[in-house]
Amino acid sequence: MSRRNVLSVFVAFLAIAGSGAGIYASGGHGRALVVTMTNDPDANQIRVYDSESHALLQTLSTHGKGGAAGNARGIRQHDGRLVAVVNNGSNDVALFRRDGDVLKFDKVVSTTSAPVSVDFGNDHMYVAGATTVDSFVLHQNSVEGLDGTTGLALANGAAPPAGSTAQVGVIGERQLLVTLKTDPDPGTVDVVALDRGRVDGSAPTAVSAPAGTLTPFGFAPYPDGTALITLAHSNQDGLFRDGSFRSVIAAGQAASCWMTRAGKYVFAANTGSHTISRLVGTGNNVFVDGLVAAPIPTGAPADIDADSGVLGVVDHGAGESHLSVFLYNRFGELTSTGAAITVGAPNANGVAVLAPRDDDRN
Repeated sequence: MSRRNVLSVFVAFLAIAGSGAGIYASGGHGRALVVTMTNDPDANQIRVYDSESHALLQTLSTHGKGGAAGNARGIRQHDGRLVAVVNNGSNDVALFRRDGDVLKFDKVVSTTSAPVSVDFGNDHMYVAGATTVDSFVLHQNSVEGLDGTTGLALANGAAPPAGSTAQVGVIGERQLLVTLKTDPDPGTVDVVALDRGRVDGSAPTAVSAPAGTLTPFGFAPYPDGTALITLAHSNQDGLFRDGSFRSVIAAGQAASCWMTRAGKYVFAANTGSHTISRLVGTGNNVFVDGLVAAPIPTGAPADIDADSGVLGVVDHGAGESHLSVFLYNRFGELTSTGAAITVGAPNANGVAVLAPRDDDRN
């Protein structure tokens, strides 16, 4: 091989090695977007930001009323193309479709009780409300009709009181989880059965949080069907598998509440400590990998989301909401992208990160 060819191969090797070493990124050429909602009880809106420059790109009406509280995943994105937002005061979910680097309002779909949390999976959208959980058919990034619903239940057999529903999340092809917080009782995790993606209508299996713990709240599922769940009011985190808590540990921070997963790492927003922690779950255990992965100095952190190397977290402080944006690498190390964004709403709720795309125009 000639000296020129050797040099060419060496340069190509450096380019490949460099491309795999830093922040995760998608193959698209557009912007990574970060979305939150104002949660206004009279006229709810979403705010769409450029994750890199922090520029406000759009303010769009959700065509409904906000008012969600004590919840997780009030906003959820699907495949970087579709965004669902709960209109808690209107008993519906607003849907937006991505077109290039902007979102366009699509429609609202009615829910069987006031919605608080959304997730996608199994070609369906799932919505947990005050007393029920619904499934909607998802076809080619379009949400269609309601095809299943069931009532939520506490471990003691009672109906959930107002404000107890926290989060819905897919843990496999045949099951959903819904967390219910009922202080001073430990709280409940409802395991909801699915039939070909739809909520099959049977009563959920209501599993009590372990004795000595309080408030199962935010959670992050792994592909193997396990989930890390915060036990917010006892400052603990648990590992849930096959219908039971397998492990519970001290969070080491105050009020571990919201979670999101990025690969093997789970990031937890600690409301009382104003920090983000980094955790790792296995089949039987949960470990704190980084007690303070990042501080949140502007307020008490709330909902959190991560995708393709970008993490966003909403916080509340001094009558204002803020949105902090970080980059993360393959080791789960967080790097701030700059000062927190002032949202301009006192009770912003939910956050969704949409990875860059260059193929989203339909």
